[in-house]
Amino acid sequence: MPRPDFSEITTEKVFNQWYWTKEELISICKNAQLPFSGSKDDLRQRISQAFDSTYTKDKKVKSKKAASKFNWAKEKLQLSTIITDNVSFGPNFRNFMQANIDRKFSCHSDFMDWVKANIGKTLADAIVQWNILEDRKKDPDFRREIANHNRLSLYVRDFLEDHPEKSFKDALRLWNIKKQLPVQNGMVKYDTKDIELLS
Repeated sequence: MPRPDFSEITTEKVFNQWYWTKEELISICKNAQLPFSGSKDDLRQRISQAFDSTYTKDKKVKSKKAASKFNWAKEKLQLSTIITDNVSFGPNFRNFMQANIDRKFSCHSDFMDWVKANIGKTLADAIVQWNILEDRKKDPDFRREIANHNRLSLYVRDFLEDHPEKSFKDALRLWNIKKQLPVQNGMVKYDTKDIELLS
């Protein structure tokens, strides 16, 4: 059964049976004249509340505004630069990290999660932590932690661990099939039986 168009959905229960991208959730909120800022969880909650008429302006999900005005895109970054609540991982940040790390720098999700969770520390601390995260890869038993909201990365990792003979393209193809099927709470999770969907 293909996923219905949102305009055909009349209950919160049916809405939550399907996976929606953040772009789709933003579009739904705009069309329903609901605030469209925040995380995917914020958007889903806001739409769910609107279905059962519990959404009000007083009860709406508010996105936390950053207190810092530091301009991460334009300021000259230094080792002593303090990580603020509006930290941005754009070209200015990446160029600084590449210039200060001997190894090839990659701004992966583990590192970005650490930075966002360590407001008040410095970029020198961030460089130390990046090296610690990279050194974990030397451990043959290392298994990278992926934030729960990053469903695609979680799905690909779990699929390839279960089927090392398969490729990323196989995992992506399977993900695109699975996300069009009904799922619990709109969260696509890997299941060992998913491989049958490729046949």
